[in-house]
Amino acid sequence: MKETIIKVEGMVCNGCENRVQNALKNINGVEKVVADHTKGTVTVTSKDEVEESAIAEKIEDIGFKVKED
Repeated sequence: MKETIIKVEGMVCNGCENRVQNALKNINGVEKVVADHTKGTVTVTSKDEVEESAIAEKIEDIGFKVKED
């Protein structure tokens, strides 16, 4: 298992958090998703084969922006 933390712009409420969490839970291999709009982060616990790029792409597909470090 691995934990990936992604910075996300555009989450402003609990509804945004739920939208991100529900979208990412549909990725095969994702075990747990915790979105936090106050910190602007999404923490994803997944099996090792889940690529960070797939997570980022899904976040952008639903209308949020992934921040690069």
